[in-house]
Amino acid sequence: MPRINLLPWREAERKKRQRDFGIAMAGSVVAGVAVVMLTMFAYSQMIDNQNNRNQRLTNEIVELEKSITEIDGLERQKERLLARMEIIEELQKSRPEIVHLFDELVRQLPEGVYLTGVKQTGARVEIRGVAQSSTRVSALMRQIDASAWIADPEVERVETRQSGSSRQSEFVVYLKQIRQGAESEDEA
Repeated sequence: MPRINLLPWREAERKKRQRDFGIAMAGSVVAGVAVVMLTMFAYSQMIDNQNNRNQRLTNEIVELEKSITEIDGLERQKERLLARMEIIEELQKSRPEIVHLFDELVRQLPEGVYLTGVKQTGARVEIRGVAQSSTRVSALMRQIDASAWIADPEVERVETRQSGSSRQSEFVVYLKQIRQGAESEDEA
C-alpha cells in the first residue's frame, strides 16, 4: 500500500480555515462597529428631534404665559372700567337728588326761618340757620317729617340770643335725604 503524506495538505487546509476565520472575525467586527455606529446615529437623531420638540414646547409655553399675563391685565382693566361705570351710573342716578334736596328745603322752610349753612355727608344733611323763635324750628321739623325727599329730623341745638331789640334762635338740625330710586329698587 502506498503511503501518502497528507501533512502539507492538512497544513494548507488549516491555514485556509484560519484565514477564513480571520476574515469572518474582521467582517463581524466591522459589522458590529457599523451596527453600533448606526444605533448611535439613530439615537442621536431621536435625541435631537426630542430636544427640538422640547424647545418648541418651551417657546410655546413662554408665548402662552405672555398671553395669560396679558389676559390678566385685561381682566384687571375690565374690572376697573366696570367699577368706574358703576360709579358713573351711581352719580348719574344721584344727580337730580341734590336738586330735589334744595327744592324740598325751600318748600319746607317756614316763614321766619333763614338758613346760614347746609352740609351733606352721604345721606345725612346738616342744616344751620336762624329762626325768629324756637317754635319756628319746631315747625321746620314737622314739615321735614312730612316731606317725601327728606326725613328723620334731629335737633342738635337751639340757642336763643338777643340781637339788638329782637331775639333770634340759632339752630343746628340734622336730617336724612331719602333716595327715591333706592326705595323702588328695594321693592323690586
